[in-house]
Amino acid sequence: MKQTNQPPLSPLPHEELKIRHTLRWRLTIFVFFIMMLSGILTFSVYICILLLFRNSPPMLMLTVNPLFFCMILLLISALFGTVLAAFFGKYFLRPIKQLSDATREVKKGNFRVRVNESSSRPVSEMSELVKNFNEMVHELEGIELFRNDFINNFSHEFKTPIVSIRGFARELERGNLDEAQREEYAKIIAEESDRLARLSTNVLELSKLENQQIVINKSHFFLDEQLRQCILLREKEWTEKNLDILPELESVRFFGNEEILAHIWTNLIGNAIKFTPRDGSVRIKLFENDTHVTVEISDTGIGMTEEVKQHIFEKFYQGDASHHRDGYGIGLTMAARAATLCGGTVSVESALGEGSTFTVVLPKER
Repeated sequence: MKQTNQPPLSPLPHEELKIRHTLRWRLTIFVFFIMMLSGILTFSVYICILLLFRNSPPMLMLTVNPLFFCMILLLISALFGTVLAAFFGKYFLRPIKQLSDATREVKKGNFRVRVNESSSRPVSEMSELVKNFNEMVHELEGIELFRNDFINNFSHEFKTPIVSIRGFARELERGNLDEAQREEYAKIIAEESDRLARLSTNVLELSKLENQQIVINKSHFFLDEQLRQCILLREKEWTEKNLDILPELESVRFFGNEEILAHIWTNLIGNAIKFTPRDGSVRIKLFENDTHVTVEISDTGIGMTEEVKQHIFEKFYQGDASHHRDGYGIGLTMAARAATLCGGTVSVESALGEGSTFTVVLPKER
C-alpha cells in the first residue's frame, strides 16, 4: 500500500518549546498573569466590601451609579496590577539587570566579568544575548592580554638594540680605545642600527597589511618565477649554512598582487633557512589544481612543539624564549596576514626535531 506524506498537525516539540521560550511570549504571559491576578484580587475586595457594608448608604450609592462604581474597581485593579508588576518584575528583569551591571564592569576595564547563563536559560532571546555577551567579553579579554603581550615584546625588541647602541657609543666617547676596538664597536652600532631599521620596516609593513582590506593592483604573473627570485634573495643566507635548496616548481600562471605574495614567500623561506642547521635542506614545492594553488615549504630544522605551533603566527611570538636567534616574531604573522588578504590560508605541520612544513593554499582567480 502506497504511503502519503502528510504535514504535521501540530508543531514539533522542540519548535513548540522554542515558541514558549521567546521573550515576547513570556512577556505576554506575564502581562496576562498580572491582569488576571489583579482582577481576581479586585473582585475579592469587592465581595468583601459588599458583604460587610451591603446595607450602608455609600454602598447603595455605588449600586445606583454603576459608572462611578466601575471607575472605583478600575482604580483598585490598577493599584493591584502596579504592585504585582513591581514585585514580580524583579524576577523577570533580573537577567537584564545582570547584563547592565556586567556592562558597567566592562566599561571600567574588567574583562573577566561573566553573566550567569542559567539565570536567563528559560528565555531564548535572553539566553542568546547573555551567551553572546560572555563570548564578547572573552574575546575582549584575549585582545587585552594580546595587547599587553604585544607592548611588552615590542618594547623588548626595540630596547635591546637601543641599549647596545648607547653602551658602545659611550665607549667610543671615552676615546681610550685602540683602532681595532673602535672599528668593532662602530660595526656593532651599525649592525644594531640596521636591526632597528629592519624592525621598524617590518612593523610598518605588518601594519599596512593589517589595515588593508581590499587587494588591488592585481596582474598575471608566473608564480614559479617569483618563488625562484625569492630563493635567490636569500642566497647569501643558505650559502653560508651550506643548505641544499630543492625547488619542485610547476609552471603556474597566477593572477594576484605580486608585492603581497612576495611577503609570504620571503618570510616562509627565510624562516626555513633560519631554523635549519648547517648542511640541511629546504624543499619548496609548487603545484595547482582546477581551483587552488598550493605551495609547500619544508625544512630539516629543529621543528617545534605543539604549544609553539598554536602561537607561531602571533605577533612578536618567538618559540625561543631566549631570543638568541635573529628574528623579531613578525615574519610569520606577515605571511599569514598576506595569505588571508589574498583569500588563502597558511598552515604548519611540525614535530620537535623533525623539521617543519608550511603549506600555503591560494584560490585561483580568473
